[in-house]
Amino acid sequence: MKLYDQFGREIPLSDARKPSTRTVGAVSLLDRWSEYPADGLTPQKLARIFRAADAGDVARQAEMFGQMEEKDAHLSSQFQTRKLAVQGQDLEITPGDETPQAKKAAEFCEEVLAGLSLDDAILDALDALGKGYSALEIGWDISEGQAWIHGLEWIDPKKITFVQSVTPRILTEAEPAQGEDFPPFKFVYHRYKARSGYDTRAGIMRVCAWMYLFKNYSIKDWVAFSEIYGQPLRVGRIDANAPEDEKRMLETALRSIGTNAAGIISKSTEIEFIEATKTSSLNIYQALTDFCDNQISKAIVGQTLTSGTGDKGSYALGKVHDSVRGDLIEADCKGLARTFRGQILKPLTGFNFGWDCPVPKARFLYEPPEDLKALAEMYNILGDRLDISQEHVAARFKIPMRKTGETPLLSRQLQLQPEAPITAKREVLKQTPDEQHPADVLTRQAMGQAKLMDISPVQALLEQCSSLEDFRDRLVDLYADLDVTALADVMRDAFTVAELAGRFDASER
Repeated sequence: MKLYDQFGREIPLSDARKPSTRTVGAVSLLDRWSEYPADGLTPQKLARIFRAADAGDVARQAEMFGQMEEKDAHLSSQFQTRKLAVQGQDLEITPGDETPQAKKAAEFCEEVLAGLSLDDAILDALDALGKGYSALEIGWDISEGQAWIHGLEWIDPKKITFVQSVTPRILTEAEPAQGEDFPPFKFVYHRYKARSGYDTRAGIMRVCAWMYLFKNYSIKDWVAFSEIYGQPLRVGRIDANAPEDEKRMLETALRSIGTNAAGIISKSTEIEFIEATKTSSLNIYQALTDFCDNQISKAIVGQTLTSGTGDKGSYALGKVHDSVRGDLIEADCKGLARTFRGQILKPLTGFNFGWDCPVPKARFLYEPPEDLKALAEMYNILGDRLDISQEHVAARFKIPMRKTGETPLLSRQLQLQPEAPITAKREVLKQTPDEQHPADVLTRQAMGQAKLMDISPVQALLEQCSSLEDFRDRLVDLYADLDVTALADVMRDAFTVAELAGRFDASER
């Protein structure tokens, strides 16, 4: 059978016999060096970085994206929120099918992953959210005829290049410019496509970079504004004939008052403080900064109401926005599980059980948040119409059934207590002969109080009418003077009697 890598390239059968144990992306001291392209960032400089990345040289773009996360607290927190939402989910490994070999392969893969720092690997792989791609080198170990994974090492995104290639290549000491192709089954390469296109342009950071730039301009001007208008303007007045040393003393005093709030001047010198009133400019800076933060939040987590505080919004709308973010989490979980299955579980299974063995399935156990109160109300309504088992409801709400010998809840205890003596029932039985049903007695009493026992006019009207429609229209006129309030009381009592009659019959069985 033919084998293909994660980029669709055919793998020679010689490379499918055992994995490569050599280290390709070795970490060196030179990896610490950076050009810090985000320092002094301008629109022209940002455009040049993007154009270079589009041509395949993504080193400066990767360095800039890393700096952006370091320097912008809001940007960093939003990415952390999205990454940790996936990292907090458990990864489930299940057999590819029901054959014994598939089950054995799934158990082996689960054992190997349990020995890895999987949380760190998930966080490193999700670096693709911002940059569009991420790479981890698989550390293989062959012992006792089995191929094991002893580690997953993160590869700095700037060590990946797309120069003269549509697939990623890794920069090494042997190939520091053009890079080397990924050896088969040696790297985990995770893609995140915020939109269709090349991996170098697919990251969310490409969208956030412009908002980051404009926000930096706003904050820079805001700081300068605070330095100028945050303190009152100090104006010193001195006699024109004052000596030079006294003028210099006044200037020194004015500057000292600005920072130390203290100064020494002569009696003939006057200092005036003029308060700044540029409040409208302050609102402009803050509004622009908030706008940029909101756009960044929309790009990363898909909403704004749960990512910060604002002047407008509601809890209900926040819950709706949170469900949108849940869609992103579910998509991240599915994409990462697909990458792990194809690039970790597949070679683990192939090298140890043969390439025709079914590959175990990987799934993050993510469940969208559910309104349990609304679900309980729905079951309460359906319980009167459908024969639903207690076991199903317990499994749906993840509440275990009470075992024999365990103490029931207080509300259940009250339901299990013996019923108190029904004195009203006995009173009715005393007043009714044995051949009459208590409900009949109560019904006659209620209708007698409402003076509705005489139904002869209705019978006479029915004999006179030729159709049901005629009877319906004339029946309204027959009871035109009927007291509606009294009729409502009778109907209420009738429903009560009907329910009591049912309870009575049930208790007699």
